[in-house]
Amino acid sequence: MMVRRGLMAWISRMVILLVLLCCAISVLYMLACTPKGDDEQLGLPRANGPTGKEGYQAVLQEWEEQHRNYISSLKKQIAQLKDELQERSEQLRNVQYHASDAAGLGPAAERTPADLVAFLRAQVDKAEVHAGVKLATEYAAVPFDSFTLQKVYQLETGLTRHPEEKPVRKDKRDELVEAIESALETLNSPVEGSPPQRTYTASDFIEGIYRTEKDKGTLYELTFKGDQKHEFKRLVLFRPFGPIMKVKKEKLNMASTLINIIVPLARRVDKFRQFMQNFREMCIQQDGRIHLTVVYFGKEQMNEVKGILENTSKASNFRNFTFIQLNGEFSRGKGLDVGARFWKGSNVLLFFCDVDIYFTSEFLNTCRLNTQPGKKVFYPVLFSQYNPGIIYGHHDSIPPLEQQLVIKKETGFWRDFGFGMTCQYRSDFINIGGFDLDIKGWGGEDVHLYRKYLHSNLIVVRTPVRGLFHLWHEKRCVDELTPEQYKMCMQSKAMNEASHGQLGMLVFRHEIEAHLRKQKQKTSSKKT
Repeated sequence: MMVRRGLMAWISRMVILLVLLCCAISVLYMLACTPKGDDEQLGLPRANGPTGKEGYQAVLQEWEEQHRNYISSLKKQIAQLKDELQERSEQLRNVQYHASDAAGLGPAAERTPADLVAFLRAQVDKAEVHAGVKLATEYAAVPFDSFTLQKVYQLETGLTRHPEEKPVRKDKRDELVEAIESALETLNSPVEGSPPQRTYTASDFIEGIYRTEKDKGTLYELTFKGDQKHEFKRLVLFRPFGPIMKVKKEKLNMASTLINIIVPLARRVDKFRQFMQNFREMCIQQDGRIHLTVVYFGKEQMNEVKGILENTSKASNFRNFTFIQLNGEFSRGKGLDVGARFWKGSNVLLFFCDVDIYFTSEFLNTCRLNTQPGKKVFYPVLFSQYNPGIIYGHHDSIPPLEQQLVIKKETGFWRDFGFGMTCQYRSDFINIGGFDLDIKGWGGEDVHLYRKYLHSNLIVVRTPVRGLFHLWHEKRCVDELTPEQYKMCMQSKAMNEASHGQLGMLVFRHEIEAHLRKQKQKTSSKKT
């Protein structure tokens, strides 16, 4: 038994030795078969090199640093995403909060997205959709405009608005197209339990009407062809307006904002004298943050104009003006362009103005508030005065100028086809390329500049302004103008005389006088 046990132990030891020997041989084989340069490919030093240990430690430290930087970058990205998510969540809560308040819903803790849907449905109920409302006068009714796939038939007033036109503004086109597409989607939605129906397309649309109630939304009534002759499909859609949301709150200080008023001029001394009277009161006495640049063409009457400037300077202790004299024929675009580029100071707010313009000191602040360098330019719509001789009947009954500046349809109109008076910073004017100096004479240069701004990334602010007036003066359309310019000039001349009603009284003056004579004859015959 003892011999057998010893033999078994010897065999076990031999087996273990053989196993260890095989492992050693395998390790040696793997080391022998490892391709040269693998350590270098991995970025590691050779283990049997003189600095092998130190090299491995250096590489491991480098890798550890790279991983730490990567982890730090990921943490920053996660933090940014959390902030954005929090901001979006707050915006959504604000929308729900204001919508719930407007709809008279419960406390904030109980508000849900369903509350917003309920508010929007409440807007439909408030609007004149399902039932009419009592109105005080005929002027309180909100009229509809009608439209087809190609045209819009509108009642919106304004001399540049046509009663029938294709929508020019992209937002109006997109709005009506979206309404038609929404109606088609509803018409083509399958009804459960009903047999398949034909597919409606835009060609089935006949006409639509729409109107906007400013505080509620826009109502659309769309009519499509039906399945049979004399059959129609009518869809009523409503685009509700959501609650007012605060976008931005800012404090504006215009104390140091200088306006450089640039006036191109040729002759017209009397008009310039009148302009300087207004300038002295509004700019020098009231505002005090103005520079005047007069660009004068030619030399005829130039001394008279310079004399008016010098007298104003002495009387009011005013030195902030520049007089530039140019040779050649008058070109409004060139005059304004030269005046704008002549300025050598820091970036300045420019007001392009004509000599027959009257403005108030309040307008000057409006000019400042609606412009921002690199962001906004201001194109005010001024009120254009009709011929005072027609408005007031006789020249001896014409009131003083200040009493004529009343905004009524009998006294003038919003000049919504004019783009000459504008406020913009010099940097924006230079960057946009200024005026097209190839345009000569009257008209065209202002529209060209306006279109360049519309094609840029700047915001164009366009609105009627109560403190900016175009004073009436007789227009002369010279033969040197191009046919297009002459047509524009004549259209402007016709629009500047009087309102339609007043012009009608002039056209039918003889009939009116004949009627009066007949009435007098009848009265006198009754007395006898």
